[in-house]
Amino acid sequence: MATTTENSTTSNIAADGYDLINPSTYVGFDSITSQIEHRLLKRGFQFNIMVVGHSGLGKSTLINTLFASHLIDSSTGKDITQEPISKTTEIKVSSHSLLEDRVRLNVNVIDTPGFGDQINNDKVWEPIIKYIKEQHSQYLRKELTAQRERHIVDTRVHAVLYFIQPNSKGLTELDIAALKRLTEIANVIPVIAKADTLTLDERTSFRNILQEEFKKYNFRIYPYDLEDLTEEEVQLNKSIRSIIPFAVVGSEKEITVNGELVRGRKTRWGAINVEDIKQCEFVYLREFLIRTHLQDLIETTALIHYESFRSKQLIALKENANARTSAHMSQTSTTMLR
Repeated sequence: MATTTENSTTSNIAADGYDLINPSTYVGFDSITSQIEHRLLKRGFQFNIMVVGHSGLGKSTLINTLFASHLIDSSTGKDITQEPISKTTEIKVSSHSLLEDRVRLNVNVIDTPGFGDQINNDKVWEPIIKYIKEQHSQYLRKELTAQRERHIVDTRVHAVLYFIQPNSKGLTELDIAALKRLTEIANVIPVIAKADTLTLDERTSFRNILQEEFKKYNFRIYPYDLEDLTEEEVQLNKSIRSIIPFAVVGSEKEITVNGELVRGRKTRWGAINVEDIKQCEFVYLREFLIRTHLQDLIETTALIHYESFRSKQLIALKENANARTSAHMSQTSTTMLR
């Protein structure tokens, strides 16, 4: 029997230590990928993306351009200069379900109007940090419930698009303070907003300044260098980091350029095609955010940021429980001595 097994199979030691064997005939467990795909298609996917930046940087327009859908209003039709300025950063969530070739993506877009719009922007990031942590806290409470839901609704923030003003100078004090805190608890992807206001040389120079500042302040910008990445994934992430922050332009309108209908907008000095990589890096951002790293953003949120939060919370709960027990025992001993 042992001889038959040795002749009919090929055995190696896999990286995880298991004895790797190729069955001599077809068994059928390779269909598990189809089974998983069927279940995932049935359930759909959840993706929560937050946009942070000053008013007027095109946050809503870029989100709508990314998903080729009108998800959030880019304009109210009102003169924003005549509108009262919010004293605090607000959190506004809009939920949508998108369907593409049988794949359903449930998207929560978290907008942060009021960020950076005040004269005094001290601690204007606090409502954003509070919101991100609250989603982790809600998820943890549902996980720890005795009769928890079969599928916990995930409202944790998977990606934060941070919009940087195209000032050609570098990060503002507000940017530095906000990025320092955001990069500790979420996957942050910085972008240079309204990149069409910069020449190509100005854009390159500005990106170099920002990349140096990211290193100087030790910001942990997504994507990360993780130990379990393949060589191909390492190289892909390296090439992505070389062009972060992405210089982007968004547009929901379609215009005609050289007889071709494209998404873009016309200005006094010409037409801008947002999908032309010679004019902006919107395509690179979309490829990265949606087509290559969407699942990784979701997993990284769960395995790194949420896990860190979860660990700290459970340790704190244990320490509090131990402290209460010690206090109770001490009180009991004192009572008995009396």
